[in-house]
Amino acid sequence: MFADPNGIPVIDVIIPVYNEEVALPFVLAGIPKAWVRQVIVCNNGSTDNTAAVALAHGAIVVEQPLRGYGNACLAGIQFLKNLPTSEQPELIVFLDGDYSDYPEELPNVVAPILKDGQDLVIGSRSKGGLEPGAMTVPQRFGNWLAPFMIRIFFKYRFSDLGPFRAIRWNKLLAMDMQDRNFGWTVEMQVKAAIMQLKCTEVAVRYRKRAGGKSKVSGTIKGSVLAGWKIIATIFKLINWKPIF
Repeated sequence: MFADPNGIPVIDVIIPVYNEEVALPFVLAGIPKAWVRQVIVCNNGSTDNTAAVALAHGAIVVEQPLRGYGNACLAGIQFLKNLPTSEQPELIVFLDGDYSDYPEELPNVVAPILKDGQDLVIGSRSKGGLEPGAMTVPQRFGNWLAPFMIRIFFKYRFSDLGPFRAIRWNKLLAMDMQDRNFGWTVEMQVKAAIMQLKCTEVAVRYRKRAGGKSKVSGTIKGSVLAGWKIIATIFKLINWKPIF
C-alpha cells in the first residue's frame, strides 16, 4: 500500500454526488486536508455545475453517468483499483455531498481504525445529534428496521445505516460490493457481519442538506423504494460468502 512518509495511513475520500453544486463546496472545504490524500467526487450524471465545482476545489472527478448511489461509489472504487498497488490507499472514507454530515468530524470517524484496530466504522446519526427535520419519518423507521434485521439474522449490532463511514481498503475489496443503488450502505454492513469484521460506531451530527433535493427522502416514492431495496438486500445476502 501507498505509505505516507510520516507513517500515517493513507486515507482517500469518496463522495457520490448528483446535482450538488450548492452544497458540495461546503463539504469539500470542511474535509480536514491534513488527514486525507485525495478526494474523489463521483459525478453521477449531474446536470448542473457539480463537476466544475469539484474540480475548482481540488477534488478528482470520476464520471459515472449510470444513475444510482451504488453505481457512483463503485466508480470511485474502480478508480482506486486502477492505481498501481503501491499507490492504493489503506483507508476509505465515504461521505455524502449534500452537507448533511459534518466533514470536520472525519478524524473521529477514522480514529477507531487508526487507534483500536477496527475494520469498519459507521458514523451513527442515532447516537449523535439530529437537527430537527434532517430525517423524515420513513428514514427514521428504515434506520431502525435494517439494524434490527442485521442483529436478528447476523448477530451484529448497528444503530444506523449512516453514509459517513470509514473502512480498511483491503476489507472493502474483499466485500466485492455489488449494489448499484439504495442498498449500498446495508450491503456493506451485512457483508461486514458475515466476514466477522471488527466493527464499531461513533456518534456524528446530522443536519438538513445545504441545498438541492434529496434523491431518497425528497419524494414518497423514493423513500418507499429505498426502504424496500434495503430489506431485499438483507435477504439476498443471507448466504453470501466473501471472495477471499
